[in-house]
Amino acid sequence: MRMLQSLYRGLTSIAGPAVRLYLHRRRAAGKEDPQRQGERLGHASRPRPDGPLVWLHAASVGEANSILVLVDRLLERAPDLTVLLTTGTVTSAALMGRRLPERAIHQYVPVDLPDAAARFLDHWRPDLVLWIESEIWPNLLGAIRARRIPAALVNARISARSFARWRRAPGFIGGLLGTFRIALAQTDGDAERLRALGAGTVSCVGNLKFSAAPPPADPAQLDALRGAVAGRPLWLLSSSHPGEDEVAAAVHEALAADLPGLLTVVVPRHPHRGPDIAQALRARGLAVARRAEGALPGPQDAVYVADTMGELGLFYRLAPVVCMGGSFVNHGGQNPVEPAQLGCAVLYGPHMWNFAEITDRLEAAGGAMPLPDPADLAPNVRRLLTDEAERARVVAGAATVTEHNRRVVDRVLDVLAPLLDEAGVRRRADRPAA
Repeated sequence: MRMLQSLYRGLTSIAGPAVRLYLHRRRAAGKEDPQRQGERLGHASRPRPDGPLVWLHAASVGEANSILVLVDRLLERAPDLTVLLTTGTVTSAALMGRRLPERAIHQYVPVDLPDAAARFLDHWRPDLVLWIESEIWPNLLGAIRARRIPAALVNARISARSFARWRRAPGFIGGLLGTFRIALAQTDGDAERLRALGAGTVSCVGNLKFSAAPPPADPAQLDALRGAVAGRPLWLLSSSHPGEDEVAAAVHEALAADLPGLLTVVVPRHPHRGPDIAQALRARGLAVARRAEGALPGPQDAVYVADTMGELGLFYRLAPVVCMGGSFVNHGGQNPVEPAQLGCAVLYGPHMWNFAEITDRLEAAGGAMPLPDPADLAPNVRRLLTDEAERARVVAGAATVTEHNRRVVDRVLDVLAPLLDEAGVRRRADRPAA
């Protein structure tokens, strides 16, 4: 393990100029924040607050959203605590800028160069590190381990594909996982794979996504949308990926004659795709309105492209039927828990492996409709829009799953309690009198 770690550290030490060029190209493509580029190299953009600090790292939007409930609970536990949350994408930074509570700070995660990792840790000096899901950065983890900072892997998952790849270097991955005193797996299968790769204390407490609060919605915006679509049958394709917008168009074309006034809403996973989606759908003869242009859907519009950031909560409250994007292309799906929490009847295609444990639970309770092929989407959207009893059955099945699992965050905090105490993140009642 030490040989591979040393080799990786050496290669990344001399790769600094190439990494900086890579960041420059990403910035030119709009994938890096030009105002905060220094954070990616470990240069903090604000001072470290006094008192205990817990650092949570989540790769992107989905992971960050899933742990907001954990952030809130940590801050409730200790009035002098600061939470530092790092992510790696511009979209996640923008969203966290709006959703993080007071005493929580967002920074971009530093790239995995030895000097960037050292600068980051020397500045922030976290008392505890909580690493979310499965992003593995050897230099960052090595620096955490070298500084003897208590660390835990939370909401951990490791796919069969990743497991097979890491088994080729068991000493390397075992040493990296050894950074974490505790690993909390999403499923029993994840726990077994983590143990096989050399993780130490592993337990399965469930998926934090079940405890996450539903995405918020601005009441005035929701009222405006409800007024604009009143009386119209409506369904939503959520977090669409390239290739799926055409699927939504085909569904609309198949159903429009049978469902007068049908409105199809498409929320692209990446809002910058909005103009291209609108152009492609208009080329098919569909009338399209775009939210990014400030438009509400008019009675003449067939498709509403909601190409803005952080507004899924609006559309989950608006649409009775939701199809998850990323499931009809080879992506792995998007999180079905959020629409299920808000009373939507959820459908998805065959590629939902990133949420396999969640979909297994939903399907066992009759709380979601898996579809093997895009051709199956139109008849099932029609069925759910026209058969209120069937839609209610799916919604009720999902509610049993979300309600049963919503206390996952409590189990996470119970297991983390010894590390939190060690880091000085003590409950209010446990703190010594002044």
